Amino acid sequence: MSDLVTEQRAPRIHPTALIEEGVTLGAGTAVWDNVHIRRGASLGRRCIVGEKTYIAYDVKIGDLVKLNAFVYVCAGVTIEDRVMIAAGVVFTNDRFPRAAEPESDELLPSDPTDETLTTVVRRGATIGANATIGPGLELGESCMVGMGAVVTRSVAPLQLVVGCPARPAGWVCLCGRPVRLPASSSVVCGSCGRRLFIQNGQPIIPRG
Repeated sequence: MSDLVTEQRAPRIHPTALIEEGVTLGAGTAVWDNVHIRRGASLGRRCIVGEKTYIAYDVKIGDLVKLNAFVYVCAGVTIEDRVMIAAGVVFTNDRFPRAAEPESDELLPSDPTDETLTTVVRRGATIGANATIGPGLELGESCMVGMGAVVTRSVAPLQLVVGCPARPAGWVCLCGRPVRLPASSSVVCGSCGRRLFIQNGQPIIPRG
């Protein structure tokens, strides 16, 4: 199928998916079974939303994004183009959550408030299966978060982080393979042949 035909194809929504009013889905986007997308959320073109994934109020998701099964995207999250989010990833947006006030029998509201923290996942990033992303962070362009990582600090572009809590473990190419930085001003990826230039001790995203 040509790219033109794919671009023009209407979104595909599984009959069991719950799509609330005010949700925007781009051309060619596929939403699989038992997905729940809350009001005001928007997804770009040719995205995939895996089964039983939850996307909260007003979440913004770009083009060509993959969200695998059982992903939880809370309010306050923005996901740019070409991001890969593997199964079981959980985002958070509150550092000090409580169910109810100590002196009250009423539950606290679950809607976003002034204390809701925002997180941005930049273009081309990958988040591995079962990772947890803390609130108020930026995951840099084309970075890589290892499976099961608990991310409590922002991640630089092209940086690889692993562990609990997540710690820097090296750098990756745009293709996702690890690269070892030499003392020279650039490095060539052994997997795809791309050349990455080095500035201030870290690779930079090629432009143009």
